[in-house]
Amino acid sequence: MGEQDVIAVLDELTDADVTAWVDGGWGVEALLGTVSRPHSDLDLVVLRTELDTIRAALAAAGFTRVLRDVLPTALALADQAGREVDLHPVDATEDGGGDQVLPDGGTFHYPAPVPGRIGGHTVLCVDTDTQLRAHQGYPLTDKDRGDIARLTAHTAVR
Repeated sequence: MGEQDVIAVLDELTDADVTAWVDGGWGVEALLGTVSRPHSDLDLVVLRTELDTIRAALAAAGFTRVLRDVLPTALALADQAGREVDLHPVDATEDGGGDQVLPDGGTFHYPAPVPGRIGGHTVLCVDTDTQLRAHQGYPLTDKDRGDIARLTAHTAVR
């Protein structure tokens, strides 16, 4: 999934008047304002109350194939071209963020989104501290280690 694909999906969701902020690998790219590697999917934090509207907007854009449905935790969709969108529904919180229900019944808190840049466009994305926190508790891949190193180096420069 390339930069223009990401922007097209975000534009569809903006047109649908829903909330979405970029997470995962594209979230790291947005925070750093550069693209360092290929991405197979686009992770988005979305409001659970808007999930029906989001699904309709994504279906209109061709994302109709369900790859993984573990709601209320996550929902992954794909289009005919193989582009994937992985939704992380949250319940809105007073701080402007949201709480995601985890499979074990616990929650993961996303603070309010911060601005980032993808393809010359300003986007909302998950903050650096939350990105780093989300990379804990599971075996890391080379991509994960690279993302952590880039975020850590970027944070040290700030």
